[in-house]
Amino acid sequence: MLLTTNGAIRRLNRQFRGLNKATDVLSFPAEGLGAEGIAGDLAISVPTALAQSKAQGHSLSTEVKVLILHGLLHLAGYDHEADTGRMARREQLLRGRLGLPQGLIERSDKQAVAKSSQRKPRRAAAKGSVRP
Repeated sequence: MLLTTNGAIRRLNRQFRGLNKATDVLSFPAEGLGAEGIAGDLAISVPTALAQSKAQGHSLSTEVKVLILHGLLHLAGYDHEADTGRMARREQLLRGRLGLPQGLIERSDKQAVAKSSQRKPRRAAAKGSVRP
């Protein structure tokens, strides 16, 4: 496991996922000769983990555990962006067993709901309709 900076994780994210931004955790599945029995590796941005721990009101070590769990689920083949909630359910079950707080998927879901509820509805423009 690599504990690193935002700059370093941004470079890794750009190189391996094509996303030019820092992130909290990256998962790298083991491949090739000698990879049997090895899940892979994780990279965690300590500054991002620290900011998230403060925002969530828990310790840095707790946040790192949340990130490790999330990354390990990715290494196990889960993908919350495409699995219609399968990873979220598994993460929730394991967090409960491990006594960990709210996970990354739940946080991002709540943020998405909050952002969508903050948007102001657009008014439909009249398009030349005239009533007799």
